[in-house]
Amino acid sequence: MPKIPYPDNWSDIDTALYNSSVKVFSTVKKMLGVKIILHAGTQIQQGDIFLFNHFSRFETFIPQFLIFEQSGAYSCAIASGEFFDEDTILAKYLKKVGVFPHDHNRLFPLLAAHILRGRKVIIFPEGGMIKDRDVIDDKGHYSIYSRITGQRRKHHTGAAVLAQGIDVFKNMIHQVYADKNQTQLLRWKEELQLDSLDQLLISALKPTLIIPSNITFYPIRSSENLLLTGVELFADNLSIRQTEELLVEGNIMLKNTDMDIRMGAPIAPRKVSHWWNRYLLNAVTSEFKTLDDVFAINTSAKNFKQKILAANFKNNANATRDQYMREIYANVTINLSHLASTLIMYYIQNGHTQIKRQCFFTTLYIAVKHLQNNSKINLHRGLLNPMDYSDLISGTCKRFEQFICVAKTTALIIEHKDYYQFLPKLLEAQDFDNIRLENLIAVYNNEAEPISAIRTLMIQALDECEKISPKQLAAWCFEDECRDLNWERHAYTKPRFDDINENETAIADPSPFFFKPEHDNGIGVLLIHGLLASPAELRDYGEHLVQQGYTVMGVRLKGHGSSPYALRNQTWEDWYASVLRGFNILKAHCKHIFVSGFSTGGALALKLASEQYPEIIGICAVAVPLKFINPAFMLVSLLHGVNKLVDWVSSYEGVTPFIENGTEHPLINYRHVPVKSLYELRRLIQDMDDFLPLCNVPVLILHGEQDPIVSASSAPEIMGKLSTKNKQLKIIDSNRHGILMENIGGIWSYINDFMSTTCSTKKDGRCEGK
Repeated sequence: MPKIPYPDNWSDIDTALYNSSVKVFSTVKKMLGVKIILHAGTQIQQGDIFLFNHFSRFETFIPQFLIFEQSGAYSCAIASGEFFDEDTILAKYLKKVGVFPHDHNRLFPLLAAHILRGRKVIIFPEGGMIKDRDVIDDKGHYSIYSRITGQRRKHHTGAAVLAQGIDVFKNMIHQVYADKNQTQLLRWKEELQLDSLDQLLISALKPTLIIPSNITFYPIRSSENLLLTGVELFADNLSIRQTEELLVEGNIMLKNTDMDIRMGAPIAPRKVSHWWNRYLLNAVTSEFKTLDDVFAINTSAKNFKQKILAANFKNNANATRDQYMREIYANVTINLSHLASTLIMYYIQNGHTQIKRQCFFTTLYIAVKHLQNNSKINLHRGLLNPMDYSDLISGTCKRFEQFICVAKTTALIIEHKDYYQFLPKLLEAQDFDNIRLENLIAVYNNEAEPISAIRTLMIQALDECEKISPKQLAAWCFEDECRDLNWERHAYTKPRFDDINENETAIADPSPFFFKPEHDNGIGVLLIHGLLASPAELRDYGEHLVQQGYTVMGVRLKGHGSSPYALRNQTWEDWYASVLRGFNILKAHCKHIFVSGFSTGGALALKLASEQYPEIIGICAVAVPLKFINPAFMLVSLLHGVNKLVDWVSSYEGVTPFIENGTEHPLINYRHVPVKSLYELRRLIQDMDDFLPLCNVPVLILHGEQDPIVSASSAPEIMGKLSTKNKQLKIIDSNRHGILMENIGGIWSYINDFMSTTCSTKKDGRCEGK
């Protein structure tokens, strides 16, 4: 049956239905697992034609709704003509919300009219889903695989043709206005359904701008999901293509996936520059009366002049196409899987079939640190937030583990004790509808390939890996600790946290610190602050130590120095991870380390000693909490349990999420204690029974006799649980808790003597210097 032609005119956007659709989208978006992040400045207000790369069907519904949310502007889009073959409910809906069939014979004039009315147009210039992300051919030119022909082809020039035609029509308006042809201006005003001639003239003055944009999904998964399971219940014998799309898109929508939409620099259609071509343009456009005349020149030029101009337009459209495709692919949001995949493909393409595990980890970390200084490359938050990548060097980074897990499951890599083995499948050609299931490493590598700096940087990082010094790595790790504080502050300064944050009084610098002495004695001291405080609590003591020749690292326990809300989301294991990171930084500079901790920091210091690291030669633990003056603390576990129950059954954040805290040092400590944090402290205390007997280095325990927070009876009880033979207890005459910060009773001197004595009694001379 021959296809029924489309009507010349197309129904206008039903704004009521469009608005309702936006509300539905906003509601559904909250229910999905995908996190949509829009990176845009003024592009939405400036732009007319918005271009996006195409990886999934899901993404085709997103841009117009985001544009409306940001600007209130309505957008038109283009869909395959097959959706309009029959008068279905879907076809009627698409028409009413501004969607046009790709094969409408008046597509360009209709879209141009909408833009001149102030609407936006959404276009996917790849013309189909590019599942393999392979957009560069062997010669380095942009091209993509066509499912229809089975061959590679150039990207579509439709957006360039549309923008160019609109510019020509605007030039016609200028000419007619200069000729004072009021009749023609009024005719155009009516045809475009504008309210006034002023609106027509204003639209002609506005530059026509194309906004090239990139959509990056991370991570890409292809595991079983509810969407596929649900479809299989009602449909038998799904094709490979259908199954693959349900697997990938189901994971995008239903699992924790980031969808970064990044808008690039605006592009204006290439102008006619040569004087002869400008003359020709003016001569030819004087023959045009409508938008249809303008766009007809591309397919049915009427005379020699129009043919010459059409050829010029085609060249300009190709140049504009190449420009916006470069910008689209340059705006990919680079993530850890891109880096790992680029390195793997570089290795295997150069004949290497394995890489040492530690070399892999360190190379990735080096690359991350270099990329953070490259403002021209857009990085995923996972490469900017240290909590996402700082464990790379140790090989325990969760994002990397997920990447390797997928690679092993799909038989791309074999993991050995000391190295990863690359399998031949990495270089095998895959079916277009199967590659996302069989070789995600190739997909990630293809996606990053247009940014040549990524491959160059990975090769550079690989070269540096063999010769980088531990001190350089430690310097980057310390930078990450400072960066983490900034990330935490940014995350918890939003208005929804104001109820607690506005009542906080801490203003002292909470940054971690690293001090190098002028005359180095070869010994390091790791300082660990207490619960609710920050490194500022021990900074003065650290400055005292550096004067004695010690290298000093003051760690910041996760969740401190930013907001009580941040602390509420941490476990004691998170605090201990902060201690471990500080210890690793310090041991790059010192072979011998003392660890001093105050209150909760003292408990963490003892935990670190129980791991029996050979670098640790002594522990000083001050006011370690085991028993508390306020017996109500024993009810914390019960209160935390009630909070968890309330969180579970409602959206209200617990019965009592915070308890007000009367602190000795209001410029340093939080004034609000998260109940969850007291519960975590209780868990740490309970674990002390297990790890205190494992401490085998000299330990000094100090406590204030009249400590108003932690009972002084804690100190002898801790002494009793320590199995080390070299242990000392000193009770300080004080009614304060913060005896270490305030150097009450000359406590700093006691610790100095302990460290000196410990070193002098070592028979092997370990503490006699570097």
